[in-house]
Parts: sequence; C-alpha cells; structure tokens
Amino acid sequence: MTESVGLVRDATEADGVSCAAIYEYYVRTTPITFEIVAPTAEHMAERIRAAQQSHAWLVLESEANVIGYAYATAYASRAAYQWSCETSVYLDTDFRGKGGGRQLYTALLERLTQRGYRQAIAGITMPNEASRRLHEAFGFQEIGTFHDIGWKFDAWHDVLRMQKPLGTAAEPPRELS
Repeated sequence: MTESVGLVRDATEADGVSCAAIYEYYVRTTPITFEIVAPTAEHMAERIRAAQQSHAWLVLESEANVIGYAYATAYASRAAYQWSCETSVYLDTDFRGKGGGRQLYTALLERLTQRGYRQAIAGITMPNEASRRLHEAFGFQEIGTFHDIGWKFDAWHDVLRMQKPLGTAAEPPRELS
C-alpha cells in the first residue's frame, strides 16, 4: 500500500494556476512533454474543465498546496476508441520519487474504470526510467516505441507506448457519460 503524500481530490479550474506552474518546468527544461511553450493558467484551467467533463483530472495537495496532478483525455477521436484514454501524471520537482505519482495514479485509474473506460494508454518520452517503472508497477505493458518522433532541444526523442486494461471488457460496452 502506498503511503499518503497528501490529499487527492478532483481538480477545479482554480487549480489551473498551480498545475500550469508545475507543468511549466517540464515544458521549459525537459523533453518529457513535446510542448514548446508552457500553457497559461487560463489555458490549463480550460484543459481541466474539458478533462473533468469526459475523463478525469485529479490534483494532489500537501499542506494546502497542489504538488502534483494526473489526468486522462481521449486516446483518439474516432468513435470506436471512446472506451480508451491517454493518461499523464506530473509532480512538483520537490515531490518526485516520494509516492505522489503512485497515489495520483491509483485514484485516476480507479476513477477511469468506474466511468467505464477499458484501456489506458501512456506515452513516455525516453529515456525516463522513473515513469516506465511507475507504469509497470500499475500493470501497464509495453506495446511499442515510436522512434525519433519528436524534436525538442535540438534532438530527436523516442516515445514508448504502454497500455493497461481497465476493468473487464463487457460485451457490448456501456455508453460513456
């Protein structure tokens, strides 16, 4: 069982400021995300609103401060993919490696399963062994690597794709709300 790092709760649009601040580090200093310009707090609030309507966006709080977040979005736009989603998790740099990612993913994957999603997909810019280990710990399996798929910081980067079944595959699946 993962020790609690903080409180996991549903994100609100007001969390856009904190989530944007956490994400900005990754945009500015790492190839982990292929975004080049960090989104504003307002844009992050829009992302939170959209994810909450269809999937989920959770934040992790410690001492009333947001120290991480995890969310899911549509995997692809075609109707037959509607039961599959793509997941992501980001932590404040001071809180990496302390169990916050596990705490967020536990809650996120449970929420997605309850909502009727059947497959979770993760894309991990390599090398990123910490993220690979986190996903493996949750039962994600490697399904392939896109080689030299993204250009950032004057270099090509690979993206490892991992997949995890959620719940059981009901026949036919129920409509998602």
